[in-house]
Amino acid sequence: MAELSTPMRVYVAAGRFTEPEPDLPELAARIHALLAVIAADEAWQRFLPGYAPPSVRAICAALEPVEVHEATAFLAQVAAVDLVWPSHRHLPADAAERAADRVVSLLGPKATWWTNHDAECGAVNGLTPLLDSLFAGTDGEHFALALQIADD
Repeated sequence: MAELSTPMRVYVAAGRFTEPEPDLPELAARIHALLAVIAADEAWQRFLPGYAPPSVRAICAALEPVEVHEATAFLAQVAAVDLVWPSHRHLPADAAERAADRVVSLLGPKATWWTNHDAECGAVNGLTPLLDSLFAGTDGEHFALALQIADD
């Protein structure tokens, strides 16, 4: 996941759950923790005054499932393509695709993937007051998160 990170733009987290039989609420708790890291980042505090990450319940409600066959492309896009200026790349496309493919392969074909994008209508269920794009996955034992944030 570290290969998909870009300072001050794309934040990532990965690890192993400590809870028995983790599900979406445990994944949402890891997303909450990542949002807390961003809120505490001095560089973002001026754009997020008084911001507190949404509750685990609100994060669960903001998530939409993503099909496994779409996971690599979606993760690569979150890491590489700027939300505000799509022609700008945070990472070269081929490097982002290779790293995303490795993450998706490691979690395996039975992993579940989630985003804060509603693919049917094109809306984004923002997790911050700014522009953000989240992609998260779990195999029930491990998790991987990528969140791009932009100050429009």
